[in-house]
Amino acid sequence: MFIHTADWQLGKPFANISDQHKRSLAQRARLDVLKRINDLVKEYQASFVLVAGDLFDSNTPDKPTVAAACSAIGQMEVPVIVIPGNHDHAGAGSIWEQAFFLREQSALAPNLHILLENKALELDYAVIYPCPLKNRSHADDPSAWLRDLEVFRAALSNKARIVMAHGSTQVFQSEGDDDETTILSSNRIDIDRLPMDEIDYIALGDWHGTKQVGLKAWYSGTPEVDRFPKSEENQPGKTLIVESKRGENPIVKVVATGHLNWQEATFEFSNDDSIEQFARQMNDLLSQRVNEDLLKLTLAGSLGIAATSRLDALIESLEARLLRLKLKNHVTIAPSEDELDQLMHSISDPLISSVAQQLLAQNNQADSETAIIASLALRMLHSAAP
Repeated sequence: MFIHTADWQLGKPFANISDQHKRSLAQRARLDVLKRINDLVKEYQASFVLVAGDLFDSNTPDKPTVAAACSAIGQMEVPVIVIPGNHDHAGAGSIWEQAFFLREQSALAPNLHILLENKALELDYAVIYPCPLKNRSHADDPSAWLRDLEVFRAALSNKARIVMAHGSTQVFQSEGDDDETTILSSNRIDIDRLPMDEIDYIALGDWHGTKQVGLKAWYSGTPEVDRFPKSEENQPGKTLIVESKRGENPIVKVVATGHLNWQEATFEFSNDDSIEQFARQMNDLLSQRVNEDLLKLTLAGSLGIAATSRLDALIESLEARLLRLKLKNHVTIAPSEDELDQLMHSISDPLISSVAQQLLAQNNQADSETAIIASLALRMLHSAAP
């Protein structure tokens, strides 16, 4: 029994979270998940842990991140086998050669093994065949060295044979770092060309969602969710428990390990009363949680002036409670009959009536900066009107 994980990307900056404190909480969550992985090591009595690339988010993690990572890995007390991925690729100047990392590894994580070469590693219960990335982008298939059957004939034991690789397969493309984009990856792994009779399991990294891509091949996904969902098929925040024996198909159990909730919601306001329905939906979505959720929210429809002010207050609360609110607010102001009557027929102040007519005309200019300013001015005028 062993654990397959990948794409920890420790030290990820989360630059889209504007608040520094909230940003640090998101970064901390990526370290905290290692404690839950350690709990799985103990619960399932795992013999070792595989990290299929991108342990760090870059080759320049800060020293506190390096120290925290080594400390968490050392506490796992079983071999932790790592290959470099595209974010923390091997080569001159890489994190794996830096003096500070090597000191912390020696002091805090003697159980950490970084596989930098295409060379089999024999453990007590398995033989590991690593496909490390020595550059961020490889034009050639990093698993090509395994097409030679002589590689496997060197291992005469009856131990499970496990391949570790980081990149995209023929099934789909890898994801970009930005939560809105998808990039093509040149680190293409052609599983169909591997001698599958010689292999018992392929532990893949790079795709951040858990996904089976062959009878013996799985992406573990990132153990802590780090972006908004792209599809129901993409299932991040998981860790794999794998039972693999020589000559048998693996048995894989998917375990949820993520803590942060990256959610998406849409709402269209049909009338002023729907503002309370929206408030209830947000309460149901977030419950009493604070600083545990990130929300991609799209709003549409129209509201009266007073209801729009109520919406502003709700958004203010969301921004305080969420780690990040990614808001697309297309709601327009459509004053109610009472509000229009108050503004347009102000007997005591004809100037208010004249200004209101001009602002209403500008407010109807959809998706323009003028409309945004007019909307704000209308609300101020409404609160000032007698």
